[in-house]
Amino acid sequence: MPTREILTKADLAELHRSALGTANPLGVAADVAEAAEQGRLEDPDDAGDAFTLAAEIAEIRARPEAALRYAEQAVAAYPSGDDPRAGFARALRARALFRAGGHDDEAMAELTALRPLLLVQPDAPAYVSAALDAGGRSTTAETWLSEAVDTVLNEHAAAASGPASTTIDPVVDLGPPDAPGVAFFLLQQRHRVRRNLNLPHDRQDDLADRLETQLVRRAGERRDAESDLLFWPRAEFDRLLAEHPALTEVYGPDWDAHRGRLETELVRLRGAGQAGLGVFGATVAGLTAFAGRRGGDPADAAVRAGYAAEVSARPSARIAWPPERNDACWCGSGLKYKKDCLPRSRS
Repeated sequence: MPTREILTKADLAELHRSALGTANPLGVAADVAEAAEQGRLEDPDDAGDAFTLAAEIAEIRARPEAALRYAEQAVAAYPSGDDPRAGFARALRARALFRAGGHDDEAMAELTALRPLLLVQPDAPAYVSAALDAGGRSTTAETWLSEAVDTVLNEHAAAASGPASTTIDPVVDLGPPDAPGVAFFLLQQRHRVRRNLNLPHDRQDDLADRLETQLVRRAGERRDAESDLLFWPRAEFDRLLAEHPALTEVYGPDWDAHRGRLETELVRLRGAGQAGLGVFGATVAGLTAFAGRRGGDPADAAVRAGYAAEVSARPSARIAWPPERNDACWCGSGLKYKKDCLPRSRS
């Protein structure tokens, strides 16, 4: 990445998808952080997100000191520590403190401050529990998630019609397939943590399984009406077809066809009156992991529909569409939209 380049939101989104696959991910992290430090972001409000990306790369590449430095810059760049976007950066800071050694109390203080977010932010159960896992505190994660689940389910039961005591199962608002409620993510992460701890299956684990089955079924009911809008970046697309050749019929025989199908479907949806459109970045590892949890085949339509529903619920996976004609194309090719995917819906 050129060191004097102005970085746009689209650039940051593409780097989030591709940085770990480059020859020098830590160099990418340093360049992104430098761009934020030097004011080379098209939107200055993206500074927190840029530092968070750098911290995430450094943490994954086992560079806790760099991850800690970037995470602290990210937290400082957000308007306040209570900014919803700052939660993930603060959790990354805690992970880096754990990994650096000798800072466990400080890491736990940070995560304890984030604990209330478990009840209100769909992403919080994943990033808080992952940070606790990194610090060898999976048992604490199970306790926190269990208590949060109890609180949320009690709130749902109290809001439901009829006495809560007559309810056989807790009342849970699953939400639409593309935006499940916080209860779903709490139950999902609690189920994951308990499975990793080899704890016996309990009633809430059963509920987590049933809700995931419902989500898969509801997403599957939509798949005949519209595309799942999963976007596979080029390297992921090549790997997907290498491992699952049958998916050529679903996503196209090559990356150009894949992007063309998505562009055509997005144009169709816009013509049908839908607003706020976008595609959702997918990975083969993510699909494989989801299929493993479901005990299914990644090429199975119901499994893919469930994975699409899970991915589309993550704000970080969404790539807004359409970009301006002269802006970078949504596919991450580096070309202008008008020179790349825009014409694909017309071919």
